[in-house]
Amino acid sequence: MYQLTGVTKRYTRGKETIDALAGVDLTIDDGDRLVIQGPTGGGKSTLLQMLGGLDRPTTGSVELDGVDLARLSEARLTAVRAEKIGFVFQSFNLIPTLTAQENVETALVPLRVKAAERRERAAEALGSVGLGERLGHLPGELSGGQQQRVAIARALVKRPRVLLADEPTGNLDEGTRDDIVDLLEGLWKEHSLTFVMVTHDSAVARRAPRLATIEAGRLTVAEQAVPAS
Repeated sequence: MYQLTGVTKRYTRGKETIDALAGVDLTIDDGDRLVIQGPTGGGKSTLLQMLGGLDRPTTGSVELDGVDLARLSEARLTAVRAEKIGFVFQSFNLIPTLTAQENVETALVPLRVKAAERRERAAEALGSVGLGERLGHLPGELSGGQQQRVAIARALVKRPRVLLADEPTGNLDEGTRDDIVDLLEGLWKEHSLTFVMVTHDSAVARRAPRLATIEAGRLTVAEQAVPAS
């Protein structure tokens, strides 16, 4: 699935040079569930952006199924993201003037799925996250947890192989957080996804079989026992 080799990401701010990633090596196999944790500014989100093809490394390679994302043209990289990778973010990123169903359908437009199939697949995806009765609701008519469920449905409606989540529970209360993590874990199993999540929440991190800790751009990965559910 993923093979990262010697990945660095260097930013320049005035006269200062910052290594957000400093020689990261990482293997993620098909079907893995990996959580990335670390301090603010340590490189967590930068690493997730590399996995999603949202940014390119300064040096090193990010291979997905043997293809180095860093060497792809922007058009081909956009196609890979549309076809293979689903994204979930802390801020939901829903379009406020579109209904839940319409928001989910937007993920299928780049894939040139016909309108009737888009509607059918969006309704099915929303049903799978427990929102089958909320298809016509606008984001402003939904709770935070429900909005994140719409965002998850949007990520999954295109049937990706990879799900990347950046602090997906960061804006949620503890009870809703647990519901969303339960949902994500269930969907990971059901769809045989490769699932990588960034979180600052140790209670969430403890639930993953693999934990990557990143600090000052340097990564360590450990296997961990998963608590019985």
